[in-house]
This record gives sequence, structure tokens and C-alpha cells, in this order.
Amino acid sequence: MWKRDEAVKPTNGQPATPAPVVSTPSTSTSAAPQPENRRIERDMVNIGKSVVIKGELNGSEDLTIEGQVEGKIELKDHVLTIGPNGKIKAAVFAKAVIVLGEVNGNVNASEKVDIRDGGSVDGDIIAPRVAIAEGAHFRGSVDMQRKGGQPVAKETQKAASPSAPQAPAQPQAAAH
Repeated sequence: MWKRDEAVKPTNGQPATPAPVVSTPSTSTSAAPQPENRRIERDMVNIGKSVVIKGELNGSEDLTIEGQVEGKIELKDHVLTIGPNGKIKAAVFAKAVIVLGEVNGNVNASEKVDIRDGGSVDGDIIAPRVAIAEGAHFRGSVDMQRKGGQPVAKETQKAASPSAPQAPAQPQAAAH
């Protein structure tokens, strides 16, 4: 019983026992994470602190910026992360934007904009979802468009249809 208790205690009390845990799962897990890490590396690009880019930046991968970018950033189907050291003076177009650094310019996201603690945005935001953390800075306007812009357009068209006959009648009456 002492041997059974000792065998049970290390697995429950200490999650990593050298012999059983390392031998069997490590071979299967060491083979699996490497391809996953390679996929992540292929799908994500980092721009370091010392890099300065002026002009247009387009891509088809998730991007993290720690350096400086001036101009235009376009990642329409991907996530843009501005790191704590990132300084952006650009119009930004992305699926999602996460701001930990500074952004000066308008931000347009098809899914969401997240300004985290310490992040700063000076410009207008257009996104269906916007999150601004306590300790973040934001100066500008927010337009929280719905994903399907058509339902909003239909509502405005319905509202415009009954008022459209009245609107021309009023200016005509005012003109006479």
C-alpha cells in the first residue's frame, strides 16, 4: 500500500513525474507542438522595435508591430497587434486590431478593436465591437457598424421611403 500511495501522490500532488509523464507523452507532445509552432510562425509576423516603415503595409498574415509605421496598414482578413513599443501613424484596415502601444490615425476593423491598458488611439474607430480597457487612452469617434451593413441600409431606406414623399412636398411648398 505504501508503494501505491507513493505512486498516487506524485501524480496528484506533483503533476510532472519524470519517468511516466516524460517518456510517453513527451514523445507524442514533442512531435505535435513543433508543427503547430511552425504554423503559428508562418501565420504571424513580428516587426521589431528598431524597424521603421514608411508607406503602405499589406499582408495576408497576422501581424505584430513593435516598431514604427507611417502610412497605411491593410490586413483585411487578419489580426493586427500594436505592441507596447509600437508607434503607428497610419490609417489601419484589419479584421481585428489590438492596441497596446500608440496609434495616430483612423482604425477600421471588420470584427473588433481592443484598446488595452496602456494603449492609445487618436483617431476615429469603425468596428462592430469596440473594447477600451481602464487605463487606455482614446480620442476620436466610434462608429459601431453592424457586420451586415445592408440591414442598416434597409432600415434607413424604410424610414426614408415614407418621409421621401413628404420631404419633396415641403421644399416645393417652401419654394412657392
